[in-house]
Amino acid sequence: MPAASDRLETALERLRPVFDAIAVDAYSREQDHLLPRDHVRQLVDAGFGSLRVPAERGGSGLSIPELARVLTELAAADSNLPQIFRGHIAFVEDQLTSPDSPERDTWLDRFVAGEIVGNAWSEVGSGTVGTSQTTVAHTDDGYVVNGSKYYTTGSIYADWTDVTATDSATGESVTALVRIDQTGVTVRDDWNGFGQQLTGTGTIIFENARVEPSEVRLFESRFRYQTALYQLVLLTVLAGVASSIETDAATQITARKRTYSHANADLVRHDAQILGVAGELSAIAFTADATVQHVAEVVQRAFETAATRDSADDRAANVAAEIASAQGQIVLSKLVPEAATKVFDTLGASGISRDVGLDRHWRNARTVVSHNPWIYKARIVGDWSVNGTEPPYVWNIGVAAAKSSAPEASSTPV
Repeated sequence: MPAASDRLETALERLRPVFDAIAVDAYSREQDHLLPRDHVRQLVDAGFGSLRVPAERGGSGLSIPELARVLTELAAADSNLPQIFRGHIAFVEDQLTSPDSPERDTWLDRFVAGEIVGNAWSEVGSGTVGTSQTTVAHTDDGYVVNGSKYYTTGSIYADWTDVTATDSATGESVTALVRIDQTGVTVRDDWNGFGQQLTGTGTIIFENARVEPSEVRLFESRFRYQTALYQLVLLTVLAGVASSIETDAATQITARKRTYSHANADLVRHDAQILGVAGELSAIAFTADATVQHVAEVVQRAFETAATRDSADDRAANVAAEIASAQGQIVLSKLVPEAATKVFDTLGASGISRDVGLDRHWRNARTVVSHNPWIYKARIVGDWSVNGTEPPYVWNIGVAAAKSSAPEASSTPV
């Protein structure tokens, strides 16, 4: 088997030409709202969807830190692209940590063949926290899925979507892998966020969509460190944005000929104050990249203990992965949007031109930061740091359950 560095370099040799093509028109695609369908397919054809699949099964066999390196580089080209693959990356990981089975073999073969999986977990509306209004039911014609999902990142580009649902017969929480190109599945490009506009984070409607019985699984059987891995992907996006900010700042500063009468040099690129800000941007990019790599190494250890699920080592590795990913999120959620604002301090009014498009960095970073509010993660990390409280591995969003209207029992005789 090739050494780790050789595996990574081999994968990057295939992928970098695609990254370069993606970067060329990244901003114009956003301006015109052109979904990067061709670029997604080019990435998949270059093996992007099977980066974690073992080499002996036809994939690249990358470790999680190596995958994070690839994702960060892709995010520097276009921050939308790694997030598009976020659901796929998690589903691949779920298969890698599953026991050997014909179903697992089928999925590994699908990944290598170029099939990808999107995400359909979140719902909007009046659903109660911890419940799913989407259902899986067993009918005379087989299993069917009914319901509506939003924030379905990547599914508009995918062959399958990974759906969370309630088993209508048992009430249990399950996941179902639904083929997208079938009657009964409607995918809408109606994501209206001001950033990450091309991730396809819109609506999917399921109307008696068919699903194979083997593709319905209990949610609790999912791999334990999934939340840490989902967050790691978002951290790579932020690191890529930080790298783009540093590059764009250097490009704009170097090219700038106009200066101010009260500036420190005749050329902006020699102005000590401007260079100081550029140094801050470079330091933030460095910190973001280093953070991603550290978190990825911690998540890798959780993967390595997955075969001994619920052992003391596995539990410790999963706690470490959850905490590390949250710590990274807390820090980068502040630093990268800050860098996206500071870049304008290196330029004049021309820096805010729509033709330059520097505002996209803040919009994209701020959107990524908003997915899982860092303020709650800060409390969780603090509770672990001070009290040793084990962090939650999965959380939900929805409307709080109604409280009983019955009067509380009184402790005073009446």
